[in-house]
Parts: sequence; structure tokens; C-alpha cells
Amino acid sequence: MEHLPLRDYGVIGNDDRCALVSRRGSIDWCCFPHLEDASVFARVLDLDRGGHFAVHPEANYESHHRYADRTNVLETVFETTDGQATVTDFMPITDEQEQNEDFQQAIYRRLECDRGEVEFAVEFKPRFDYARVDPVLERIDDGVAARSDDEELHLVADDRLASELELADSEPAATGTVSLEEDETCWIGVQYGGTEPMASLDPETTLDETKRYWRSWLNAREETPDSMPERWYEMVIRSELVLKLLIHHETGAIPAAATASIPEQIGSDRTWDYRYNWIRDAKFTVQALHDTGHRQEAREYFDWFVEIMQNDPDEIQPLYGLHGETDIGEEVLEHLSGYRDTRPVRIGNGAAPQRQLDAYGTIVQAIYETIQYDEDISLTGEQCDAICDLVDYVCTHWSERDPGIWEFREEHRHFLHSKLLCWVALDRGIAIAEQNGFEAPLEHWREEREAIREAIEQRGYSEDAGSFVQHFETDEAIDATALLLPIYEFLPPEDERVQNTIDTVLEELTTDDGLVVRFVGSDVREDEKEAFVLCSFWLIDALVLSNRLELAEQYFESLVEYASPLGLYSEKIDPETGRLLGNFPQAFSHLGLLNSASYLTRALETDGEVSPEDFHPDGIETLFRSGS
Repeated sequence: MEHLPLRDYGVIGNDDRCALVSRRGSIDWCCFPHLEDASVFARVLDLDRGGHFAVHPEANYESHHRYADRTNVLETVFETTDGQATVTDFMPITDEQEQNEDFQQAIYRRLECDRGEVEFAVEFKPRFDYARVDPVLERIDDGVAARSDDEELHLVADDRLASELELADSEPAATGTVSLEEDETCWIGVQYGGTEPMASLDPETTLDETKRYWRSWLNAREETPDSMPERWYEMVIRSELVLKLLIHHETGAIPAAATASIPEQIGSDRTWDYRYNWIRDAKFTVQALHDTGHRQEAREYFDWFVEIMQNDPDEIQPLYGLHGETDIGEEVLEHLSGYRDTRPVRIGNGAAPQRQLDAYGTIVQAIYETIQYDEDISLTGEQCDAICDLVDYVCTHWSERDPGIWEFREEHRHFLHSKLLCWVALDRGIAIAEQNGFEAPLEHWREEREAIREAIEQRGYSEDAGSFVQHFETDEAIDATALLLPIYEFLPPEDERVQNTIDTVLEELTTDDGLVVRFVGSDVREDEKEAFVLCSFWLIDALVLSNRLELAEQYFESLVEYASPLGLYSEKIDPETGRLLGNFPQAFSHLGLLNSASYLTRALETDGEVSPEDFHPDGIETLFRSGS
């Protein structure tokens, strides 16, 4: 057996957990009790040792999958010579039992024969703690119990299937078969920690309630603009649902992705654990949540940032655990072979202790945007003091080197993106202080803001390259983060240097169909061939702001086609093969789609007459105020 491509996986989940389900009916990644905990199934990282829970026809089959309309309930359709059957997979969630941890720590699987007759095979091979612990399996009345010293995972099945399950002699595994005729159904699933409440609940009712939950959540959003094409709207809906899957309901934190160590490039050592909340995602997350009308999630995200903001600025990290954990180590799992045999397999993330100067700007930007969007939010005195501390810290440290947004572990530079976000911290900090009337050293902040502007304009732009460059020490390295200059409103889109930069990015970083790699010609790391999905959406946004709508729309249509058949994105795309690469599904990529769809739709509604102010909530003054 070979590893499946990522586009053959769907994702299911609820408030705090996710699972990857393949088109072959196998759950190949799932962590319990929460997304950030150790895996119980990890075949995506090792075909033999990782563990899985598969349900598929015994006979040869063709399969495809889809989501039940406007839900995170996954349906996999199997076709054999004797019949057709559908496996429906979901993790339960309802409004009534939203906070019931036991209720949510489960996966339900409904096997249903649509026509003819289909015999299903069941394979249950849990492996605890990233396959470092082989559980002991034993038969119980309604299925199989897998136990270790610290964990229990129970396979709960209908009577007709439970009686057919057999334990393997050679390994901790259970297998069985069940034959279904037309319109017959069979339920099976896993419950973490015991058999309850799954064994006592009506699964059909739970399925109906779960579908109702997802649809009700979506109904809270505003309707799509009339000018948005249907296909775009479908992608917007799917991206919203992915984002909601990843939002941690207790804290409002949003992990970058649901998985760990799926490589950015097959055969490379760029394998990272993305089950953490990165501060750098803030601006795009706030914008996407508000643009799609999900005010409650935006407020919870705001609360998470406000709590982080009140730490000592010198101790602020680029990423945090989903409960705000700061002690995040990194460990290599030597016993796992990795996705497509790409090692190392890492859990934890060694970038946590880095000091990334862009983090301070993203925090202040997130606070600024949130209080503009939500008039019911006001800052307390302590919060205003914390903002002052952040901005003062930037004033002192903006001129230092750092590892940058791409988290280079060995090389530190004066990265353009870090300087830009330091400018953002000062610019938005000034705006917040003026709007809220709290005491701050505004004259000093204005002086430092102007000093950063001067440094970026004088040292960050290369006449030879015809572009803003990756860092101050180069005249050659082109980096996609330069596209953010007009998006963060450092310069107006019509500025000649901005347009030159966009043209250079188009020539040096962009494929014919709009895929954008992160950088070329860098002295920090070798060039990458894989396109970074979010950078591709940044290009679209910069083109929209530049009134280059025909090209922006062309590239957006192309990016929609690169999504998986279920509308899911990973972190990167191989331009030559279209293969999805990196952790999956990737919040950053889906945030990019949500924001670009909003930018492009608004621009099309105005027949191409757009300006930066059009992409702010009503009443927000444009921030092109370098002289103020």
C-alpha cells in the first residue's frame, strides 16, 4: 500500500478535535482527547505502525466522497460490481451538548447500502501516543476495548457487527465483516475514554443534530453578494466550515492546521507540527471572521489576543498552545517513517522560543481591526497600558535582526516583513491611542514610525531588482511578503515601487496560473519549487487593490481549481503536479481564500473602481498618513 495524496482526504471534527478520513474509508489521523494531544490513529505518518480505523467493501471498488450540504459531515460513496454503499463519518456536535467533552470525543460511522448488496470489511488498529504505545485489545459486549495504562478507546458497533469482530493473534487489531442489502444500515464508531455516551445515544438523531448544528452556524452569516459566482461561494462556505473546525471553543485560539509533520516537500526535512496558534495569522483571521459575519468567533479570538498582549513584551512568542501554553518543545519521533517516507517526524515546534518582531504588529493590528469592526468592544485601562508597552517595545527593538515570518532557524536578518509589521505596530498604536483618548508618547511613536518608514524605503527597495526585497542586506532576494505593503497600507497601491514589486513578483515568483512561491534568490535558504497557497492569495489581493481585476480574477479561478475535490487546501502546492503539500487542512490557506473572495467580489461590484478605503469597515479612516 502507498500513501494516498492529500487531496484524497476529507476532514471531520468538532470543537477541539479533527480526523482525516481517506477516500478508501480509512481514518488515518486522529488525536484524542483534543487536536493537540497525541494520536490514536496516525497512518498518514506511517503506513505500518501509525494505526488506523478503516471501513471499506471487501470487493474491488471505486470511490468518491463529498460533504453533506453545508456541513462537516463526510460521505464516502463506494461502487462495486454488486452494489453501491455510502459511509457517513462525523464527530458529534450539537448546541445542547456543546460543552459535553465525553459526547464530543467520538467518531460515528454509518454504513448504508444504496443498491444491490455490499459486504464491508472493518479494520480497527489503534496505536496510542503517536504509535509509541500498543494498546491491549479485548472483546466487550458491544464491540472492542483498546486500553493502555493511561488511555481507553472503545469500538462500539451494532449487534450484528459486534458479534462478528475478531481479535488478531499477532498484533493489537480487530477485524470483522458485515453484509448489507439495499436500504440496510449499520452503525459503528469509536468513543474515547469508555463506551458512553455513544452506546446509549440514538446515532441517527445524533447525525441529524450534528448536521443541524453546522447549518445553523452558517445561517448566522450574511448572505453572499449577488455578484459572487456560485463556485466561489461554495469555496467560501467550505473555508468557513474548515475554520470553524479548527477554532478551539475554550480559548478561541486557531491552530495553523490539523496535522503534524506532513512535509512541505517530499524528501525534505521541512516537516513541522502546525497544531498551534501563530500570532502572524491575526490580521487575516480577524478580517475573515468579520467579513463572513461570525462575530462571536471574532470576539473569542480577540479575547485570546488580549490575554497574550498583557504578557511582558519580551516574553511574547510567535506561537502558543491552544490553551495558551508557552512551554512548547520539539521532539523527533524516530520510530515513524513519515508521510511518503519523509523524515523527520516532529511533534512540538522549536520556533516557539524565537523572538519575531512581526508578532507585535500583528497583535496591535488585530486589536485595531477588531475594535473598528465591533462597536460593542471597548478597551480597558489595563489593555491600553498593554498596547503602550507593546508599542514602546517596538520603538526600542525594531532595528534589530530576527528570524522573520518564515522562521529561519539559523539565519537572522533585517527582514522587510518584520520592519513592515513594526511600522504597523506604531501606526495602528497611534490610531488606537488617538481614537480611545488614552495617554501615550505619541510624538515619540510618530518619530519612530517615520524612522521605520525611512529604513524600509531606503534599504528595503532595490532599484536593480525593481522591487522591494526580502531583507535589507540584499539587492536580489525577492519575497512574496513584499505584496503586503499595500495591503497593510504602508504605501498606496498606485505607488510606482509597489507596482514594480507586483510586476517583479509576477515575473520571478509566479507561475502562469497564479501560483506563488515564497522567495527566490535568497542567501538565507535555497529557492523553493513549491507554491505557498497564502502567498498566491496575497498576490490576488494586491492585484485587486491595483485595479488589475482581470488578472486577479483569472488567478482566483485557477486557485479554486487547485483545491481538493472537497474544497480543501494544504499549505503548499507543487506547480508541476498539482500535488497538495504540507499540513492539511491549512487555516492560513483558507483564510486567504476568504479574504481574496471578499476583496475580489467587492471590486467587481464597483466595476473595478476600488480604493483601499473600500476594504475597511464603514467609518475607518484610511491609514495613508505617513505625515500625520
